Amino acid sequence: MTSEGSPTVAYVWVWLPRAVEPVVAGRLRARDDIVTFQYGSSYLRLDDAVPLYLPELPKQTGVQRPADGLRIAGCVADAGPDSWGQRIIMERRGAANRLEGRYDAIGPLGFLLESGSDRFGALDFQVSPEHYVARATQQAPLEKLLEAADRLEQGLPLDPVLEQALLHGSSLGGARPKALLQTDDELGRIAKFARRSDPYPVVGAEGAAMWLARQVGINVAAVEVLRCGDSDVLLVERFDRPGAGQRAMTVSALTLQGLDAATGGRYATYTNLAHDIRKRFTEPKATLRELFARIAFNICVGNTDDHARNHAAFWDGRTEMLTLTPAYDICPQSRAGGETQQTMAYDAAGMERRSRLSTLVESSDLYQLTKDEAREVASEIVDTIERRWSEAAEFARLSAADGARLMGTQILNPSIHY
Repeated sequence: MTSEGSPTVAYVWVWLPRAVEPVVAGRLRARDDIVTFQYGSSYLRLDDAVPLYLPELPKQTGVQRPADGLRIAGCVADAGPDSWGQRIIMERRGAANRLEGRYDAIGPLGFLLESGSDRFGALDFQVSPEHYVARATQQAPLEKLLEAADRLEQGLPLDPVLEQALLHGSSLGGARPKALLQTDDELGRIAKFARRSDPYPVVGAEGAAMWLARQVGINVAAVEVLRCGDSDVLLVERFDRPGAGQRAMTVSALTLQGLDAATGGRYATYTNLAHDIRKRFTEPKATLRELFARIAFNICVGNTDDHARNHAAFWDGRTEMLTLTPAYDICPQSRAGGETQQTMAYDAAGMERRSRLSTLVESSDLYQLTKDEAREVASEIVDTIERRWSEAAEFARLSAADGARLMGTQILNPSIHY
């Protein structure tokens, strides 16, 4: 049920392809734990209006309910905050909510309306269908953002200005501390921070993995690792910003597969993503090869957090085609010993998750590769990582000791060859 006091109506605003200003697309309404959507008549009359995503929200009149198993349309949920952003909002409202005995009363539309407006993709959410007002545009220096994220992690109060600056990035996905950093090119960067509790240098490991991904030929977001005080910060380019003032429409692989993160994410597979690429993506053969390389690389660097919201596609509503976005969130995960598993199955049957290159190669047909071609891709990735790991570690500001500890555990663990 919708919590008493939580918002029941919100308006979706969208940046159409190549536009620099948003237009109102329609209305969300929350009732009985379901959020429906209805396009506005003014939007439907626009010559350049596009569906927010198909087959989910076709451009038509009338109220549209989410598909069975979903509480809200996936393309809308993709634009909402994940656990880190939700934590910022909950902490911001925590004192008042606890006093009123309704700490969890924000509701799905509340999270959309209270998170920052500079979110992933081309949607934003407003209380008004007539006037667009961007939320949480307060800026702060990188070191202050890092301080604010650290204080939030410790449960300490925040200065109101820093709270607003941190809220600016609350609409970003993921569970790790992060913020949005304004840059001279107006496109901005995502700043990802370390945690005091990190068992290994997570920021450096992700920076090294992202740098290596580019060296093996994967289309990946550009990154930079900076030293800020006594901590490293990973800066990631905004590939969903094609130009100043513009925003690219995007959908996650979770949405492509019609699944809900809370209840259905475990059913997402590379298998289904590969089938979608064959049917709905531009340049399907090249894209399938790219997807195979990304899976192989994730296996090689121990990125087992490769869930469906860590893969996305650009949605061109005009041609109704999808294009794989650059790779992102390639982060080696903690590993105690030998063999582990990927989050999503990658074989033709949609069952195999073991982090083994040999098993992945056996599924080469799914990616329109011969077994020889698949072995060549995997071997080139392994060879490049072996040859260039020291450069990657230096780029990511990893100490020699940390670089040595990562190699053979997260990076190129012997079990990947079983």
